[in-house]
Order: sequence, then structure tokens, then C-alpha cells
Amino acid sequence: MIEVRIHGRGGQGAVTSAELMALAAIATGKYAQAFPSFGPERRGAPVMAFLRISDEPVRTREKIYNPNLVVVLDAGLIPISNVEAGIADDGIVIVNTPMSPAELKKNFNLKSRVATVDATSIAREILKVPITNTTMMGSIVRVSQVVPLESLEKPIMERFGSSLGEKNFAACKKAYEVTILEE
Repeated sequence: MIEVRIHGRGGQGAVTSAELMALAAIATGKYAQAFPSFGPERRGAPVMAFLRISDEPVRTREKIYNPNLVVVLDAGLIPISNVEAGIADDGIVIVNTPMSPAELKKNFNLKSRVATVDATSIAREILKVPITNTTMMGSIVRVSQVVPLESLEKPIMERFGSSLGEKNFAACKKAYEVTILEE
């Protein structure tokens, strides 16, 4: 089983990306669950979403305490949220940033293995808005290989419609191609 914790801000789509990843996994014959963790936060406040994907039925319903992957939609959350909390020993932190993995680790004193992608630039280029949730899904797939990239197309198209769906999937594919995983 792979367990993912997504850190974002209210309105960035952390919950949507977890749900779409779960739908893609289910469509490929896997078992999945996605759920949010937030209270009465407002737009822009830190939020988390969780995702489990497994080849076997997922029986646990609790919050994810030891994720294999941590996804950070906004690098500005790193100084105010302990994004590495509980991460598995072989876990990877995927961050939306123009920095290289080495720069990110140095600037934020991260100890885990990291992957970086400038999802904001990709989203601005393709979607014309800095909303990075579907873009970061490409990075999740690149790093984890938990589902085929193509399995994301149908849930994205169904969620956003044909025109916006095509752009979101294009952003997802671009992020998949340019994500840099620390060796």
C-alpha cells in the first residue's frame, strides 16, 4: 500500500487531487481511498488531504501518520507545517518549487529524499491560473509509478469537462515529464 499526505492551502485543490488519484487507481483495478483533514479553515489556510492506494482492500480509515509520499502544493507551507512529520524512512517529499532538489533541501533543511517540479509555472502556462493540484498529480505518478499516467485522463476529463479537462491533463503530463527526483 502507498500512503500519501498532501499539504496545500484552502482552494488549491489538495482534496480534489487526492480524489482524482483515487478514482484513477480504482479504474486500474486497485483499491483506494481519499479524504480531507480540515476544520473551519478559510481559503488560503493550510489544509491536508490523504490518499491510500493498494492492491488489496483498504480496511483502515484513520489519518495517515507515516506516509510514503508527502506532496506540498505550496513551498511556503514548509516553514509553517512539519511536512516531514512521520514520513516513512524511504519516503519522498514532492514540492512545487522552481528550486532543484539540492537547493530545496538546503533552504528548508529537509532530511527526506525530495522531488521538485515548478508546477506553478506549468499551471500558469497551460491553465492560465496558478492552481497546481492536477499538475502535481503528474509528479505523484512520476515518483511513485502507482498508476499509469494515462489512467488520470478520464477522472480529470469527467471532473473538469472537455476543454478544461484537456488543459488539466496536459499540465499533469508536463509535470510528469519535468519532475526532478533526487538520486
